[in-house]
Amino acid sequence: MSNAKNDTSDIKKAAEQADSQRIEKNLADNKEVDVPEELSKEEQTFFIDDDLRTDK
Repeated sequence: MSNAKNDTSDIKKAAEQADSQRIEKNLADNKEVDVPEELSKEEQTFFIDDDLRTDK
């Protein structure tokens, strides 16, 4: 990778700027990650042939 040196400095900068109190608060929030979000009508995928679906 040609920009590995830059990636390392970006990671170091992010770690130095991390707000430990904000991280702790985010980890304390009990967010359900196994439950899918509801999609809006525009985000839903419509299938041409319902019989071909493999996610049933």
